[in-house]
Amino acid sequence: MLPHVQESPIVVTAQRGPLTESVHRGHIAAVNLRRETVASAGNPDYVTFARSAAKPLQAIPLVESGGVSRYHLTDKQIALLCSSHNGEDEHAAEAGAILQALGLDETALTCGVHDPYHQPTADRLRAQGSSPTPLRNNCSGKHSGMLALARLLDVPAGRYAEPSHPVQQRMLQVISELAGLSAGEITLGTDGCGVPVFALPLRALAYAYARLGNPEDLPQPRAEACRQIVESIRKEPFYVAGTGRFDTRLIEVTQGRILGKMGAEGVFALTIPAQGLGIAVKIEDGAMRALYPAVTETLAQLGLLNASEAEALSEFHKPFIVNCQQAVVGQLLPVLRLRRTE
Repeated sequence: MLPHVQESPIVVTAQRGPLTESVHRGHIAAVNLRRETVASAGNPDYVTFARSAAKPLQAIPLVESGGVSRYHLTDKQIALLCSSHNGEDEHAAEAGAILQALGLDETALTCGVHDPYHQPTADRLRAQGSSPTPLRNNCSGKHSGMLALARLLDVPAGRYAEPSHPVQQRMLQVISELAGLSAGEITLGTDGCGVPVFALPLRALAYAYARLGNPEDLPQPRAEACRQIVESIRKEPFYVAGTGRFDTRLIEVTQGRILGKMGAEGVFALTIPAQGLGIAVKIEDGAMRALYPAVTETLAQLGLLNASEAEALSEFHKPFIVNCQQAVVGQLLPVLRLRRTE
């Protein structure tokens, strides 16, 4: 069943020569701490799986339960818990260090194996005749955190990926509370790495991110956990994604004023802590090429990027389309128009 009943607005076009060759439709919700939708495009109640945009929220149970002090987690490692990382050497090393603190190794991870997203790293491993391990999986930080939470809860870790496992139940509870929903209102699926993934309305995901960045209404120690996660991401943005990635560049360029996390199938969620604002974006056809233009344009229309920041992010805002000879033959252009309700 499709989660919408009317034609969705075009948010990004692909231009080639004089023609619009393709279009991408989508939905956007910007929500404040009063749970008011202050701006939107399309359907702010569009239900979608958060995919990896849920990872910073999934890190909360471990941090609020004392996992940072118990396992001596560093800012790099806390950021890695929230990451869809490139599989660069630094990422793999920090995932391995988390496991070592638990007395485990990479064989405990059930996330599976894929080549590093960072092509130079993948090429180097291939040239060396080295096969990637689960540590290179973009979700190894999240999975290491799940194993740490299992240890902290003193429950068996062997089936930590199953929806009924206490680790997954705890994460579902925290996400539902942050989003202002009951657990029963969140639909579960299975993510690419084998663990549960959460479907919820965009405005609920945006509200959760608003509270993540500005947890003034949350009880302790949850508020402190949110602050620690946000501060670690600010300090170590490389460990959220990596070289050349939008998530990392956005945090670097804005000096941590804006933090965002992508999710597969065209999902992105952001928090602007100083303004108590959360934003959630969904590209309806799942096209990742349209995601960053839509996110950057949303920030621009909300007045959240200054001129120098917009310039620094221009390669993501209106990226060129190049052919096999590396000649520019087209461009992706954001055409969304936000409705303001403030």
